[in-house]
Amino acid sequence: MTAIAPVRGGPVDARVDFDDFVAARSQALLRTAYLLTRDHGLAEDLLQTALSKAWFAWSRVDGQPEAYVRKILVNTYASWWRRRWNGERPTDELPEPAAADSTDSAGLRHDLSEAVGRLPRRQRAVVVLRYFEDLSEAETAELLGCSRGTVKSQLSKALAKLRIDPALAEEQTGELR
Repeated sequence: MTAIAPVRGGPVDARVDFDDFVAARSQALLRTAYLLTRDHGLAEDLLQTALSKAWFAWSRVDGQPEAYVRKILVNTYASWWRRRWNGERPTDELPEPAAADSTDSAGLRHDLSEAVGRLPRRQRAVVVLRYFEDLSEAETAELLGCSRGTVKSQLSKALAKLRIDPALAEEQTGELR
């Protein structure tokens, strides 16, 4: 019989389960956080905040811990953008323009990323969860705390905006990028 020594936040076996979960799923969760925030630093902060919230509730997590942590991630992201202004700050000097990316595949990913980034936050969250995280309408609705109809309408509006986005428009050759 082995004794379980208590550790801050829960017993040792709960900590081991949590550590295994973080090791196995943190990259996928970080990708979700990046797709929501579009900033590597903010994505890491968002994931760290979500994982710290999950750590304190880990003993109560039943069934699917990834869905639980993903819901924390999306809710934390939503609370951040409700509280925060869009982040623009006035400055006297303009920043240097970014260098153009010369590779086609990276350019296409960048164009898609830019186009998704121009979507309103709720539409961006729906697109990320439905297409990048491959969640169903019901799972997306549950995660965002809205109805399936809201998910459908937000997704429809987002796809309509993406269809007319200039970054994703046809190239001069007539082929879709």
